[in-house]
Amino acid sequence: MKPPLETRAPEARAVAGSAGAVPAATPIVNGPPDPSLVTPAARRRPPGTNAKALTIGAVCKQLEREFPDISISKIRYLEDQKLVSPRRTPGGYRLYAAADVARLRTILKLQRDEFLPLRVIRQELATGRIEPEEAEGGTSTRPDARSIRRTSVVDASGGARYGLADILEDTGAEASLVRELEEYGVLRGELRDGQTLYDDTEREIVRAVTELARFGVGGRNLRVFRTSADREAALLEQILAPSLRSRNPERRREAVEVLENLAAIASHLKYLLLVRDLRKITS
Repeated sequence: MKPPLETRAPEARAVAGSAGAVPAATPIVNGPPDPSLVTPAARRRPPGTNAKALTIGAVCKQLEREFPDISISKIRYLEDQKLVSPRRTPGGYRLYAAADVARLRTILKLQRDEFLPLRVIRQELATGRIEPEEAEGGTSTRPDARSIRRTSVVDASGGARYGLADILEDTGAEASLVRELEEYGVLRGELRDGQTLYDDTEREIVRAVTELARFGVGGRNLRVFRTSADREAALLEQILAPSLRSRNPERRREAVEVLENLAAIASHLKYLLLVRDLRKITS
């Protein structure tokens, strides 16, 4: 038998309400939310027009269609990691505004589609390079998450270049790791005036490998990734070689667009194959 509503824990009482909704006017004991966690849409919203807040159980239910593995404990963990800051009532239960739900959706997408660690997600959100989704009701106004950090395959010879010191400072990598990546061909810097320089793509490679290194993955282990990438690039080149080498600028431009799309499809296919194989390991 369930205990009377009055005797249940604060969050249990909240979930028992209609669809988990709580009026936005409920008194708050923790004061205003951290300004760094307020989205641009929330800042523009006139006072008194906030949508009703949701309990943690209602938020979990709202997100579970898109993220089947979501749970209340996972949402609480993201709060512990300072990635989301819901308000609280005098009774102690959490209240999630629409901006909080949008932020959670963005975080979960970056984890699922971009494989970004929470530390990097926190940095991206804090610097404003990635903004939480502002659409409500499950309709997104943002591009698919896989396109957020997609690097163009078009020649970036005119882009920024970074020295080793810049790479180490920006990624937090050790110099020995960068040397190991170069030794095994994972990293391919460009020698200019006696100094090795790296572009944005090389910098992101170092950043990704730095995260893997935390789990004991080194340059020697990464040769399988490099070999796979080399084979995929050769396959796509074989498919589009005639168009890419055409003397017609319009045809070359169209070929580059097709190459971008094929690269994205190949990347997603590889992700799906990896997920399938990992499921076999965990079953």
